[in-house]
Amino acid sequence: MPGLRSKILALTALLKASAAFLNATETTSQLVLQNDRLYVAVAKTNGQVVDITLDEEDLLGPVSGNTGKGPYVDCSCIPSGAWTPGAAAQFQLIQGTDSTGTPYGGVRMSDTYTPTNQSIEQWWFLREGETGLHLFTRVTYFNETTPYSRDLGELRTLFRPNTKLWTHLSGSDGNYAPIPSTDAFKNQIVVQDATSYLGNTTQDPYVQQYSNYFTKYTFSELWRDHKVHGQYSDGTTSSDGNTYGAWLVHNTRETYYGGPLHYDLVVDGIVYNYLVSGHYGAPVPNITHGFDRIWGPQYYHFNKGAPNTTLAELRADAAKLADPEWNADFYDSIADYVPNYAPRSERATFKATIQLPGGATRPIAVLSENKRDFQLNVFDQTSLQYWADIDPSTGSVEIPMVKMGTYRLTVYADGIFGWFLQDDVVVSANATPLAFIWEPEAAGIEVWRIGTPDKSAGEYKHGYTPDTSKPLQPEQYRIYWAEWDFPDDFPEGVVFKVGESNESEDFNYIHWSWFPGYANYLSPQPVYDNVNNWTIQFNLSSSQLSGSQKATFTIDLAGAKTANGNNKWATLPDEPYSNVPYTVAVNGEDVETWIIPSYRSGSCGVRSGVVCQNFGHNFIFSTTLLKEGVNEFVLSLPFNATNTEGAMLPGVIYVQYDALRLELS
Repeated sequence: MPGLRSKILALTALLKASAAFLNATETTSQLVLQNDRLYVAVAKTNGQVVDITLDEEDLLGPVSGNTGKGPYVDCSCIPSGAWTPGAAAQFQLIQGTDSTGTPYGGVRMSDTYTPTNQSIEQWWFLREGETGLHLFTRVTYFNETTPYSRDLGELRTLFRPNTKLWTHLSGSDGNYAPIPSTDAFKNQIVVQDATSYLGNTTQDPYVQQYSNYFTKYTFSELWRDHKVHGQYSDGTTSSDGNTYGAWLVHNTRETYYGGPLHYDLVVDGIVYNYLVSGHYGAPVPNITHGFDRIWGPQYYHFNKGAPNTTLAELRADAAKLADPEWNADFYDSIADYVPNYAPRSERATFKATIQLPGGATRPIAVLSENKRDFQLNVFDQTSLQYWADIDPSTGSVEIPMVKMGTYRLTVYADGIFGWFLQDDVVVSANATPLAFIWEPEAAGIEVWRIGTPDKSAGEYKHGYTPDTSKPLQPEQYRIYWAEWDFPDDFPEGVVFKVGESNESEDFNYIHWSWFPGYANYLSPQPVYDNVNNWTIQFNLSSSQLSGSQKATFTIDLAGAKTANGNNKWATLPDEPYSNVPYTVAVNGEDVETWIIPSYRSGSCGVRSGVVCQNFGHNFIFSTTLLKEGVNEFVLSLPFNATNTEGAMLPGVIYVQYDALRLELS
């Protein structure tokens, strides 16, 4: 019977192949991948995709400069800065049938930057029955003479059309907008680097529905629950009246950096796949002799709907592919073509049960580089990362498709200060499910807290609150920061009264050291008074103070911008605020100055962010500084703390709070 079964399987595969249509061909100028619905051409002159048609609809438009192309790869990675490989590339045409009997074709592009002997390779694969491209990207550097080149500042693939087909941007389920018109950009006023006022074009759909301001940072997203982003055509501009979508699917995320707290650009008329970036203070790896890393797979999905198919429906069609087990058989079949990709034989499912603290909501488990904060997991070139939500009722979690090895396990949850950390967690094929107990951080009896510990500053004023001035009501933090005038909101500064004040109204989403005038289109005069010192007032009873000797005031930050901006590793001797002194005074007496380190810096709030580098500090002091009745904390950034910016950005130091609490013991 085994022989008969193998013959039946062979016949089935043969019949499937004969019915399929998958061509991988090479001409003098192009390498072409084509199935019965999707046509893709890679030009030999530049190593880039220059033609994609879905059911005869042109999705890219004509090549013009850097538009009408993609997905293609570029980087900030050579000594002089940016490089778009492909001009001197070598190519490999790949064709085969995977273990499921499905034909596939692929193109490998490889180019070397000769002065430093660093290379980028890009793979595109197309399968029969699918309308999308599977991408892998590889960077290598072999140079013993110059063992350190520079940092890998940016690595990305881009779908960059040059056509009026696309009508809408889609960052997440709740964040989408019409693409601004050519007229809106023609009449734009640049108000900040990469940020424009479009409000003069009052009839523009973007202005009418979403915002008067446009910046690519408005459409950034947090990696934790992110599945898909892209662009949509509503049918009014297509040749056949049908709707279309172009999507980047996060079917895997193991080769990104920064874990589930990474936040990055996704779409702005270009559909991005940022493999490496320093946006929002994310760290980037160094390019040193022997560097050899593969990113992927990720999947660019193209789909088509009837004239009445909505953006949400085409988006959902793409989102269902955001599963690391999807197409695992196919990836196993092409593993020999893609160096450093681990097939399933090298993978296992991580299983564990975590006893969670009371009050924990949205708990999540993260596997990442061992003995390293996952937000900084760029030091080992083999670093990988995985995460999954924990069942809050049972504490159980499973993470499939983990490359076998040794990891740090990090657990965090909304409502709970701090993290659970466990190093040397081994993932193997025969490992038994693990069990852990998370004992939350505690330093006594909690007296009060401000905000929700959720690794975000979104609960504060101008955070997640919708901007109701426009029909699509984007969250306020996504809008150009100067729209939210701090001196108008807090003319006497922030004075938060515990038990009376409301976080969403009385605690700002950014604590400025001064309120900028530069790059402020609405209020060009800087404001210094009542800005850098924030006050918290609270009452204590004699019973609360009785028997207490130590007070612990915890500040957890969701982001901080020092003079280093996003350049967190740089030494800047001319900048006095690379490391920022932050002082807490209790009833008029300074208790400690905390030095916020440059390696946690990131340009966050001014780039429409509320989740950046998360870290914190405990201020510990004697309860003799406290008193029965009204007490007062003053939280101080240096007055008029500035930095030098290389672009049109406010040179201001600031922090953004996750949550704060006071405990007595």
